[in-house]
Amino acid sequence: MKNLLNGIEDVLLMGPGPSSVYPDVYSALSRSTLGYLDTYFIQIMDEIKALLQRLMKTRNELTLAVSGTGMAGMETCLVNLLEPGDAILILINGVFGTRMREIATRLGADVEVLEFEWGTPVKPETVETKLKERGYKLVAMVHAETSTGVRNPAQEIGQLLKATDSLYLLDAVTSLGGIEVEVDGWGVDALYSGSQKCLSCPPGLSPVSFSSKAQKAIANRKTKTPSFYLDIDLIGKYWGGEKRAYHHTAPMNMLYGLYQSLLLVMEEGMDKVFARHRKVHEVLVQGLEELGLQLLVEPPYRLPMLNAVRIPKGVEDAAGRSALRTRHKIEIGAGLGPLAGKIWRIGLMGHTAREENVQRLLSALPEVL
Repeated sequence: MKNLLNGIEDVLLMGPGPSSVYPDVYSALSRSTLGYLDTYFIQIMDEIKALLQRLMKTRNELTLAVSGTGMAGMETCLVNLLEPGDAILILINGVFGTRMREIATRLGADVEVLEFEWGTPVKPETVETKLKERGYKLVAMVHAETSTGVRNPAQEIGQLLKATDSLYLLDAVTSLGGIEVEVDGWGVDALYSGSQKCLSCPPGLSPVSFSSKAQKAIANRKTKTPSFYLDIDLIGKYWGGEKRAYHHTAPMNMLYGLYQSLLLVMEEGMDKVFARHRKVHEVLVQGLEELGLQLLVEPPYRLPMLNAVRIPKGVEDAAGRSALRTRHKIEIGAGLGPLAGKIWRIGLMGHTAREENVQRLLSALPEVL
């Protein structure tokens, strides 16, 4: 029988995720699998927790990695914090804000949204006006909107919410490990991310963090959390305390990979990692402009790790991406929603964020164009 794994090519991943995986992470994934309550594995879990707290800049005790991708992290936060009838305000300027709305609606929450043009950031002044109209149990926003390449004003929204009783939920799937994230400093009550973006680990884990305020809200629920698998109280008892309570079989080898990727970030230094993402982004932007290409997002609001590039007239979206993939072994992403067919999304995340990778792409693009 033919083994299709033998045909997998070495492709440079420069799309919206996953990113190219660190070689050391691949090595970590191949280590011997331990039992889910093995004492040595518990030590690794404790180290992952401490490293995540450091990267997120938080002292939240309930900080861990959910077994599932970034969408599992989104759902974990929403199913634990929302009950039927709870008021939530979602700030939407891309695909992943709309997914929050979809989950909150399914949970029977009282959902309100503020929508902003895709490719532009959330406007704090608009949010401030909305917050004066009524109170919300939860206000949710995407920090780094992967569908557009926009950096939203996480700190400013957090400052607005400090004067309210609202919980603050932040999607950091694309931002964690690529730009500054300050859970405690920004007043974030619940945050989720993903292993496959700037942490350059394969997809499959979602780092999350809950503040004491969020934990209190969960403890005061009138109804049980509707998901057993994503019940953060039960998961927390597996990740914390002297005696661990089995909840589910953890993906041990994936956690080895996350542990290794976090160690690599700390060894390079968080500030140096963020500076590397900024520098490589600037090299890419300069090269694209020299080719006559334009970015969707205005400079002050651009993400260094996700670059939305307008597809020039005369170039067909799928054909261009296909040419890069087949002839140059480079993957970039397509636009989503109203931006489908209008932009390409070029990711510079984690291990992918290297100048040699940018130069390889810039050398290939003229043939495609």
